Amino acid sequence: MERQSITVFRSRLRDGYPVDAYATRAAELEARAAAAPGYVEFKEFVAADGERLALVTFASAAAEAAWRDDHAHRTGQQEGRDDYYSEYDVAVCEVQRRYVWSRRSLRSGVSRAE
Repeated sequence: MERQSITVFRSRLRDGYPVDAYATRAAELEARAAAAPGYVEFKEFVAADGERLALVTFASAAAEAAWRDDHAHRTGQQEGRDDYYSEYDVAVCEVQRRYVWSRRSLRSGVSRAE
């Protein structure tokens, strides 16, 4: 079984950049990623100090690499450097171990480790 690939994308928007314009472009790219083979999920969080964190999960390193090299994604990356971001940090990680727990698993008697 291939290991999932998770991209950890930390960023800060430039002072004064309209958040609505950023959100619109980010939603377009998220929709494109969601249509890519091997896409699993996208989560985004914003800290009180303005730092943004996005976690993008793909089923494999190959699927993540295909997204990384996608032309529209590359264009969006350049737009980000030119227009949106004051800084960013990208780490691409391979899942070494995963433990999943939920209250539902207690009721069904199922626990899962991947």
